Amino acid sequence: MISYKPFQKLLIDREIKKQDLLKITGISSATMAKLNTNEYVSLEVIDKLCTALGCQPGDLLEHLTDQ
Repeated sequence: MISYKPFQKLLIDREIKKQDLLKITGISSATMAKLNTNEYVSLEVIDKLCTALGCQPGDLLEHLTDQ
């Protein structure tokens, strides 16, 4: 399972509001909702987030082993 917990932590640590990030990246609120519920998003979205936040994909997501 993919978790976007590192992404949530990154936003908190950098004090970035999700609404501001939506404006910067141009991603939709529906896509942001997917990130909040650990649903799959496209690599294009990950690319936009990495560009906007100056980070690597591993800074945004982690793989959790299914139990």
